[in-house]
Amino acid sequence: MRPIFRLVPISLLLTLASAASAQTSAPTLEERMSQAEFHAAGLDKLSPEELAQLNAWLHAHGGATATPRGSHGKPLFYPDDADRAPVNAHIAGTFTGWRGKTVFRLDNGQEWQQAESGSYNAGEFTNPGVTIKPMILGSWLMSVQGCGCSVRVQRIK
Repeated sequence: MRPIFRLVPISLLLTLASAASAQTSAPTLEERMSQAEFHAAGLDKLSPEELAQLNAWLHAHGGATATPRGSHGKPLFYPDDADRAPVNAHIAGTFTGWRGKTVFRLDNGQEWQQAESGSYNAGEFTNPGVTIKPMILGSWLMSVQGCGCSVRVQRIK
């Protein structure tokens, strides 16, 4: 009977590892929540490892697999839509974070504006790379390389 108890921790680790690896394709809590929601839920107090475990658990238990659908029955987000393709660029100049309605000018000529309330002091980064990904319900999430921060944005130019 003892060998079975030795297998339980190993199988638990394998389950968590497979959930964590499968989770990379599913949206994380950071991507699905606004910064204000993330902070209000206290998730910003978690270590990166704890947050990864929570995201893995949600993915393994169906928390990250639902596709929201409109009244017409079609998904609200079409990943193959060219107008909703991710953007990879650099912020032109110095990036220090955001405060209210900050406008981010990119080296590709696009301009994006902060779409959620709040502020974040990121330190100082020169021409950091950004990835702007389409999210559900028409929103966009901009992740800034180097600072590990992200903010919901809307394109203004």
